[in-house]
Amino acid sequence: MSAATWVLLRGLTRESRHWGTFPPLLADTVAAAGVITLDLPGNGALHALRSPSSVDAMAAHCRHELRRLGVARPVHVLAMSLGAMVATAWAVAAPDEIAAAVLINTSMRPFSPFHQRLRPANYTTLLRLALMRPSAAERERAVLAMTSRAAGRDDAALLRAWVAYQRECPVTAANSLRQLWAAARFRSPLANPFRRALLLGSASDALVDVRCTRQLARHWSCDMRLHPWAGHDLPLDDAAWVAAKVRDWL
Repeated sequence: MSAATWVLLRGLTRESRHWGTFPPLLADTVAAAGVITLDLPGNGALHALRSPSSVDAMAAHCRHELRRLGVARPVHVLAMSLGAMVATAWAVAAPDEIAAAVLINTSMRPFSPFHQRLRPANYTTLLRLALMRPSAAERERAVLAMTSRAAGRDDAALLRAWVAYQRECPVTAANSLRQLWAAARFRSPLANPFRRALLLGSASDALVDVRCTRQLARHWSCDMRLHPWAGHDLPLDDAAWVAAKVRDWL
């Protein structure tokens, strides 16, 4: 296994710190040359920026950031949810810049209907989070309930950290809506745009139906692994499983 630089992309309204301890775990497990976590505009360190209303523009931002940082390409990309759409748009725009991709719990038109791409039970919660200005604590508790299925974890400590991130780098309602709009409009190419791709899905994902992962794997004819109990935030619920599946696939 040759050492590669990995770029990690998070999903809707999440930032680099939400990866927690996963980046060093991945680096150790796959003997990575380096791991770079990028924030999308409007999130994390870039929270003061306006989120693009298209996934293509988000991908262009990521490419610009790597050029600014002087990172040699091609890179390996591991991306979740909206981040996986960004990685796909990136591969379409510049296929030689991504050597391999791991996409986690993503969903894309035209392969899956909207009610699978975003399960209806979450519509009210997501609109409330975007429009009603809940407290940071209320917001993060709601996000954790939608995205995690882990048991026996110290959620109090996790939520304290997430609330601190939101207070330090608040994601505005307008940026949340622009990111939702970009994700809803994004359309995947019919053919797999990656040189190599692995899809990881969570059987108990309450936010995105796991059938979206199955459909994408079938249409793209690429490898897929499914976790039996994790929620949408698979690296949060079982980081060791993700890292091991990536290592074995490589």
